[in-house]
Amino acid sequence: MSDILQRIWQSVQAEFSDIRDVEQFTQMAVRLSMAAILGGIIGYEREAKRKSAGLRTHILVGLGSAMFVVIPLQAGVLITDLSRVLQGLVAGIGSLGGRCNYSWRQNESRTDYCREHLVDCSHWSKCWHG
Repeated sequence: MSDILQRIWQSVQAEFSDIRDVEQFTQMAVRLSMAAILGGIIGYEREAKRKSAGLRTHILVGLGSAMFVVIPLQAGVLITDLSRVLQGLVAGIGSLGGRCNYSWRQNESRTDYCREHLVDCSHWSKCWHG
């Protein structure tokens, strides 16, 4: 049992070996947390006004957007090349907005629209996994 736990621990260490120090990990955690918190604040405000795309949707989009920037930086992508990542971000968020407009034109019910829009956002924010 001890051998299995030791191999698991070594695998976890190898997976996060590119994080060189505690400061770098803290910086990543703070950036991702702030993106989720700020997205949540905007989503809460929208939900309080009974508008679509509320709390969960904005948290997913904020966190996904932050991951699309933090992860390439962590992988060593140059700041000058990060502009391509940002262009993809704008295109992804634009397609979510296009889905919004199309759905309302097709007269979907509010419940179906919100459910499908949340699914779209979750798929978009998960695509950073690669």
